[in-house]
Amino acid sequence: MSGNDVPGGAVAEVKTYEVRTYGCQMNVHDSERLSGLLEDAGYVRAPEGTGEGEADVVVFNTCAVRENADNRLYGNLGRLAPMKARRPGMQIAVGGCLAQKDRDTIVKKAPWVDVVFGTHNIGKLPVLLERARVQEEAQVEIAESLEAFPSTLPTRRESAYAAWVSISVGCNNTCTFCIVPALRGKEKDRRPGEILAEVEALVAEGVSEITLLGQNVNAYGSDMGDREAFSKLLRACGAIEGLERVRFTSPHPRDFTDDVIAAMAETPNVMPQLHMPMQSGSDTVLKAMRRSYRQDRFLGIIEKVRAAMPDAAITTDIIVGFPGETEEDFEQTMHAVREARFSQAFTFQYSKRPGTPAATMEDQIPKEVVQARYERLVALQEEISWSENKKQVGRTLDLMVAEGEGRKDDATHRLSGRAPDNRLVHFTKPAEPVRPGDVVTVEITYAAPHHLLAEGEVLGVRRTRAGDAWDKRNAKDAAQAAAPAGVLLGLPKVGVPEPLPAAAGGCGCD
Repeated sequence: MSGNDVPGGAVAEVKTYEVRTYGCQMNVHDSERLSGLLEDAGYVRAPEGTGEGEADVVVFNTCAVRENADNRLYGNLGRLAPMKARRPGMQIAVGGCLAQKDRDTIVKKAPWVDVVFGTHNIGKLPVLLERARVQEEAQVEIAESLEAFPSTLPTRRESAYAAWVSISVGCNNTCTFCIVPALRGKEKDRRPGEILAEVEALVAEGVSEITLLGQNVNAYGSDMGDREAFSKLLRACGAIEGLERVRFTSPHPRDFTDDVIAAMAETPNVMPQLHMPMQSGSDTVLKAMRRSYRQDRFLGIIEKVRAAMPDAAITTDIIVGFPGETEEDFEQTMHAVREARFSQAFTFQYSKRPGTPAATMEDQIPKEVVQARYERLVALQEEISWSENKKQVGRTLDLMVAEGEGRKDDATHRLSGRAPDNRLVHFTKPAEPVRPGDVVTVEITYAAPHHLLAEGEVLGVRRTRAGDAWDKRNAKDAAQAAAPAGVLLGLPKVGVPEPLPAAAGGCGCD
């Protein structure tokens, strides 16, 4: 008998959930909220090692920016269909950008799905699941505009020491390769006081690093009529005691103003790191993309950032093979990469996003041409990344110890951490125990294209409140795992939870 069948809400079976996330940082943060909503409604996260289809509720938080996004979703749903048939109480929900776009199509193609919800109403998930169970039919609910700013929702953050903080949702740009504005809506900014109250609350819980998140993060203030709102927000974060590191993603070159550069350089806890998507180095392609800057403007911003912060690590996104891209256009991208000397570039082969203007443009580039250009660009960037990383050898850096960043850490008896500029560093495990969120001081001894090594002894260890928060979370999770299986007092709560205060609480396609 399932927990929802127990009369009177006495002793009920534990309901487990799993959230599968695809896409950008905004989706990752939304999934933290979906997890928080489900736990607030009485569900428990499925333990590590739970097999596919064994959780009572499986939620897909989808992305729509790739041509094959729907194929990937329906393939995953197809594998779950026979498992759901064997477990009638199991429920499947689909949310996110693809759900916002496809709506009723999902249930038509996969009639075993119980709930479809959009990007604007993630807070409805628990009540939609309950309604689907009671009515024994699929519930499709897609809001056309934001019902409540998501940061008012319960959140189960993946990290005890670092946190995303949304400062806006939506985007006012009209890039021809991007469908996000159509699915996330126009930009809507949070009030500065609400953002700072959330940051202060997170710091009080032990968080020592925050990343300000928005589809176009440095356009913040556009619907408040304050063009300097973002730089003011960065400076205000600098005044929060206990907040050690501030980052942000993703900015748009169009809105990257001198006051932001000054705020970054003059605010000690704003890290010397910038991720700014270039997308192409060709002015012709940038115009076709409706990117409101040109190569000179982009490289000029980088020059100003480096003048203000010589040690800043700058990363970017680049699309190869946009419709109409000529060999000359591609060479302009290669030139811009040589000039910018990015520490890392996230390179993508253009793929059609259904519903975008670029998908129907003429002169789509043959796959073999795109592949060849992509390989040339990757080879160039690897060479630059390695060269830039070699400049770090001999430097002494403070690393924030990270969790799960080094896949080979156990085998190599190392730990991993992030430098202030966000470079990944693997370091020798010290004799003194350290926890994620603690800070260690190391000397860099070796550079690879995508990481650094500190092979000598750790020069110093600073135990932090963030490490204490990690300990506390681990103890809580261990206690939950040790609790008697299959027992939960009362039924999962039905309906949308009471909103948290604003203090309690992005698709970097820009």
